[in-house]
Parts: sequence; structure tokens; C-alpha cells
Amino acid sequence: MFVTLEGTEGSGKTTQCQMLRQHLVEKGHDVLLTREPGGTKIGQQVREVLFDQRNHDMTPEAEFLLFSASRAQLVRDVIKPHLTKGGVVVCDRYFDSSLAYQGYGHGLGHDVLREVTRIATGGLRPNLTLLLDLPPEEGLRRRRRQRDQWNRLDAHQLSFHSRVRQGFLELARDEPDRWEVIDASQSTEHIFRSVRELVEELQSSLYK
Repeated sequence: MFVTLEGTEGSGKTTQCQMLRQHLVEKGHDVLLTREPGGTKIGQQVREVLFDQRNHDMTPEAEFLLFSASRAQLVRDVIKPHLTKGGVVVCDRYFDSSLAYQGYGHGLGHDVLREVTRIATGGLRPNLTLLLDLPPEEGLRRRRRQRDQWNRLDAHQLSFHSRVRQGFLELARDEPDRWEVIDASQSTEHIFRSVRELVEELQSSLYK
């Protein structure tokens, strides 16, 4: 089972990923929690380049290709091996973030993004993608309170983050069998109840 969590900055994905992992471990599952970009030594180096605010002149094309390079390494070295042995993977962002950020946010062509993504992932798609939906104004306010977390992508204009949010919502509408949208303005506990219920529904359908 492969579950991904998506959303704009400050939507609480990382917290929910950690809570979901703990819940599934307590249920006896072999759970791998990973993130994008990162998850491997090479991916972590790419993450540092992508998020470094000194790299403010990075082009959208370079940004997308760096994300894709990190993704290719993560899928081959970490995600696929764990799924192959029957484990559960929970990933904090996956290729949908590139479609939303570099596609809708920066305006890169979706046909090219999808083809490069197909190559990077080997066609591996999640069983379930949970979108933690939050107005970007609120998400950025939350991020500003975490000063040590603020990065190059956070620093884009509000209009950019608004396009990203709309991109996520459009992706969810286009593929309703894979996506579920959760209101991320709720309490952490309320959000997790929704996350847990949706994952348990998926488990029931996969393992019945």
C-alpha cells in the first residue's frame, strides 16, 4: 500500500504523515515513512539546493528536473523495494507536487512534466493521495511562525501559492478514485480522524 500526502505550505502534511505511520505501526504493519525531495543521501543533497534561499534565480525548468532527479532515486532505492516486500509506504509529497508547483504554479507544460515524471517514477502511482487543503494565506502564516523552516519555495508571492492550491484541487477533481480532499483548517486530531478512516477504507479494499 502506497499513500501520499499533498498540500500547500503549512498544511500540516508532515505531522499527519508521522501520526499515520505511528498508527499503522501499532496495527502491525511494516511502514516506511519518507519525503520528497529527500529520502536518500542524494535526494537530501538535492533538497538542500532546492530549498536554499540563496538560489533565488533557479529557473522553473531546473527546479522541476532537480525534483525529478531526487524522485527517481527515491523510487528506485527506497519506495519500490519496500513495496515489493509487502510493506506500507507513506510519503510526504510525491510527483503531484511537481504538477502543482512547477505546472500550475510556474506554468510549465503538463505533457512534458508528466512524461519526465513517468520516466522518474517508472510509472509508480500511489494507491491513495490525501490533499490537505488550506488557503495559502493561512499556510504561509503558519510557516512564518516556524522561522527555521522557511525556504526558497515559501518565499514565492501569494499569487503563486494560490495557483498551486488551485492546481492541487484540479488534480484531485481529475482523478477522484485516487484523491481525497481534507479540510486542513481543522484541528490536528480532527484531520487525523479523516486520514485514518480513509486509509482504513483503502486497506479494506486492498486486503479483502
